[in-house]
Amino acid sequence: MTSLEALLGSGQVREDVPLGPLTTYKSGGRARYFVEVPDAATLGELASSGDLVDLPVLVLGRGSNLVVSDAGFDGIVIRLGPAFGTVQVEGGTVRAGGSAPLALVARTSVDAGLAGLEFFIGIPGSVGGAIRQNAGCFGTETKDRLIRARIVELADGTVVELGADALEMSYRHSNLGATQVVVEASFAATPGDADAGRAELRRITRWRRDHQPGGTFNAGSVFKNPSGITAGELIDSLGLKGLRVGDVAVSEKHANFFVAGPGATSDDIRGLVRAVKDRVLEETGTNLEPEIQFVGFEDDH
Repeated sequence: MTSLEALLGSGQVREDVPLGPLTTYKSGGRARYFVEVPDAATLGELASSGDLVDLPVLVLGRGSNLVVSDAGFDGIVIRLGPAFGTVQVEGGTVRAGGSAPLALVARTSVDAGLAGLEFFIGIPGSVGGAIRQNAGCFGTETKDRLIRARIVELADGTVVELGADALEMSYRHSNLGATQVVVEASFAATPGDADAGRAELRRITRWRRDHQPGGTFNAGSVFKNPSGITAGELIDSLGLKGLRVGDVAVSEKHANFFVAGPGATSDDIRGLVRAVKDRVLEETGTNLEPEIQFVGFEDDH
């Protein structure tokens, strides 16, 4: 019996699992297989078994930058369980599991009297996702604070530890492939004042509340910023706030956020992204690149 078959038999791997509820857009179809990996040993066993070689693989974090096709994902979705969600402080180093929420990393470091990781409070994702996309805000990116990341190759179970240079991290980019999962990372912080850090967390949170459409179904910034102007400013300059496809619209509060209503489908989201991208290209010559990851569509971008 293979590892995948054993996990299916034990109920740890489930079939036909809805993915929409696991994303911030709340839309999309089902996964052929889904497993929430409870610990490193189980992940290593599954990866080294070779069972994943012939299956499309999606590593799912907090679903905050993801649109899953209405047709679903015909492969295996792997999500790291709570054991990978811890955050620990060792001197000036903050160690966090791959599934740890970035907000937890920010708060834990501040409470320990450390500075430099406050920017994470403004990013609604996980440590693994932040490294995969080199997430950032307020002038700091993940690569600026990353010491190294421990990565498991799901195709054969090999484990490597890589820093920002080896990961080729640049604006919203790393060289991590679909079958590579970040299980842990360490970040460099500096001595700071806890009260000042908490004030900074409040400032960032307040700014997001004032400038971004909170309390809605959205996936954060839809497009990467082109050179010389933000994507939101460019979209707004064309009067596209409020543009709608189905039950998804360009936010009236921030033009690089697309908000979904309860009846929205992933095809609606995809259609609005294409409509805005085409309009911007036609009228300005700028080819906007989506920051959102599209999964299960024919071309996946």
